[in-house]
Amino acid sequence: MKKLWFILVPLLAAVVWLAWRAADAGRQAAADSAPISWQGAPPTLTLNDAEEIFKKAFWRRPMPDDQILNAERREWSDEDGLQRWQWFIAVDPSDELARYLHEQNPFSLSEPKGKVTLPEDPRPSWFPSSTDGFTVRQSIDGQMLFLTQADTGRLFATSQGQGFAKPVEISPSQSPAARNSATAGRLPATPPPNPNQP
Repeated sequence: MKKLWFILVPLLAAVVWLAWRAADAGRQAAADSAPISWQGAPPTLTLNDAEEIFKKAFWRRPMPDDQILNAERREWSDEDGLQRWQWFIAVDPSDELARYLHEQNPFSLSEPKGKVTLPEDPRPSWFPSSTDGFTVRQSIDGQMLFLTQADTGRLFATSQGQGFAKPVEISPSQSPAARNSATAGRLPATPPPNPNQP
């Protein structure tokens, strides 16, 4: 009978653990598929190409040891082109990437002086909702934010910005050619008299 208990107890524990994991995965899938309630207009384009987002985020290609866990880029465009963008990424960085981001500090990030505000638009479900337990570094303008998990070194990063400025429309009267023709005739056509010449 004791042999049976030695088999049944671990087997029952394994079944309970598997059931708990399956329920947790179901809750996570439901959270991922839940519709996002946007504060403003939803993005016109959402991209999930992890390598491309990594390159835009960190200005370099991922190394084999860089493990991209999640990535999302959102773009808002209209007939004039890209108006604004926002990206999120979660990475288990290689030692080389961690050194590049922390020692070389290509984005001039520093520890924020005051309270950090996470992006206003809904964050992906996998992105932290709080800075608790993270080392926080932020750009001077507050647009780029790096959250590094203290115990694992996992990096969550986000940034946002505006699209390109729209070209300025110049009316025909403001064009350089129009300004040149407007000033024509203001000066005399002949040089002033020279008293040294007869």
